[in-house]
Amino acid sequence: MQSAASDLALIVGAAREAGALARDLLREPLEVFSKGPLGPVTNIDYAVDALLAERLLTARPDYGWLSEETPDDLDRRVGKARTFMLDPIDGTAALVGKTPQWTISIGIVEGQRAFVGVVYNPMTDELFAGAVGEGATLNGRPMRASLAGKLEGARVIGQRSRFTERRWSKPWPKLDVIERQSLAYRLALVAAGQGDATILFGWKNDWDIAAGIALVEAAGGVATNLWGEPLLLNQDVPRAPGVVASGAPLHPLLIERTSTLPDLRTQA
Repeated sequence: MQSAASDLALIVGAAREAGALARDLLREPLEVFSKGPLGPVTNIDYAVDALLAERLLTARPDYGWLSEETPDDLDRRVGKARTFMLDPIDGTAALVGKTPQWTISIGIVEGQRAFVGVVYNPMTDELFAGAVGEGATLNGRPMRASLAGKLEGARVIGQRSRFTERRWSKPWPKLDVIERQSLAYRLALVAAGQGDATILFGWKNDWDIAAGIALVEAAGGVATNLWGEPLLLNQDVPRAPGVVASGAPLHPLLIERTSTLPDLRTQA
């Protein structure tokens, strides 16, 4: 079995190479296609997916594979000791809109838990990298999740409208909400302490969250579902019923509120 450091070095190199490819392709006219309710996809999504598949599976042919832009094959991932889980371009709408909030997200899951992750923003050249139990970095410098311990004034990365909806049993205190489009980017910013928390509502696909979960946990934070339970990845249907990620002191205060929401798993 490869070491965490070896796996991390592999996906850091692949992410940087993929980012360079994406920037080069952005100099040409963008080809945009529709995936219906799943939103847009571009020629850059497909090109990055192909590059990452070639680089990563050549280096680790025994690892499983799950990518948003590759048809899922249970035989290629379920039961594997480690599985790549990636979104070649997370935040495609931001890429199409030329907003520098799209990322390349590459995670490795060991069994059912996030293990190693890299989230790279090619337009800002922010590279978040980490392995659970081994620490995390932003552009090579150590990063740590926030130690904030109160909701009032907390920096929450997400959508402002989510916290004013009528579904909450009691109003949220005043929050400093920072809006970012890429889900992986939101998780990475929490890992870096640039936000105190993020809450991802509704079903979220493993390829969107695996890398970010690894980063948050590697940086000393906590990432669970909305009811405070561990996030088990690489299931037959690879998705999670929401994510709460934050520094450790704030997490129970968030769960106290999110645990009152209906459990999507009982409605599936």
